[in-house]
Amino acid sequence: MSTSNQVITYRQAVSDALWEEMERDEKIFIMGEEVGVWGGTYAVTKGFIDQFGEKRVRDTPIAEMAIVGAAVGAAMNGLRPVAEIMTINFAFLALDALVNHAAKAHYMFGGQFKVPLVVRTTTGGGRQLGATHSHAPEPIFAHFPGLYVICPSTPYDAKGLLKAAIRDDNPVLFVEHSTLYQTRGAVPDSDYTVPIGVSDVKREGSDVTLVSYSKMVQISLEAADLLAKEGVSAEVVDLRCLRPLDMKPVIESLKKTNRVVVVEENWPRFGVGAEVAMQIMEQAFDWLDAPVKRVSQEDVPLPYSRDLEQSALPNPAKVVAAVKAIL
Repeated sequence: MSTSNQVITYRQAVSDALWEEMERDEKIFIMGEEVGVWGGTYAVTKGFIDQFGEKRVRDTPIAEMAIVGAAVGAAMNGLRPVAEIMTINFAFLALDALVNHAAKAHYMFGGQFKVPLVVRTTTGGGRQLGATHSHAPEPIFAHFPGLYVICPSTPYDAKGLLKAAIRDDNPVLFVEHSTLYQTRGAVPDSDYTVPIGVSDVKREGSDVTLVSYSKMVQISLEAADLLAKEGVSAEVVDLRCLRPLDMKPVIESLKKTNRVVVVEENWPRFGVGAEVAMQIMEQAFDWLDAPVKRVSQEDVPLPYSRDLEQSALPNPAKVVAAVKAIL
């Protein structure tokens, strides 16, 4: 049976996933700051309260610990909450509920409890929001066993992975990059899911492997276009999930290209690049013809000034320079 596609924005893909899942299962409800009457900070839940009512679309106080704490309790009692934290910068306030309760309840009670919880949030810089509102700290949350961390880069992946996350019985931190909401891509009209913990090759190549996730996949693909004009063939691997982390496509790509650059928006210390590089060392050291390179945000709080902010963030030119350094 053939499936037709529609070209929609990342924002619409997330919204459609939520709407379709709420229609499918009445145990699913949404909660968060301004998700109801206002329709969400980025208009993802606009119109939901009119369709599903105040019982299933619940505006909350400005209290992230209370939001996630209440959502954990609801999940443990048989509901399937989708809690929204307006931005990942505020998720630090809910850290205890996420990593000490959501991530550990199933384990600590010998499997008697499940926590089918999704916490949606936005990440990333590039919007001149200042140092305290421009973090990309997904690796911090990925450090903790028991919590899935999903970071889609395309509308197709965003919709399919969000549906999979909502249907999964594990707690999930679902991270959407705020500058991706307007990007567009083909999404099937039919119901589908994308498997959690499976990386994806977004572009095939033979000379170097670019490993990234979320917004940095877009940066890597732009860099691959620039490299192609100079005769360099770059393969782009999208991790899609930081936990579970699927290294198989990365290792397979490395065995073909023998060179790797990891592109991340995080700071360089103790981040995704460090983890990917170490796993490559452990699993495929003999295939490396050059050290693994990292392209990351500069190791400073992100500046407010637009020019300084952009200079601190990864861009295609920095990726091209890193590739040339290992060729």
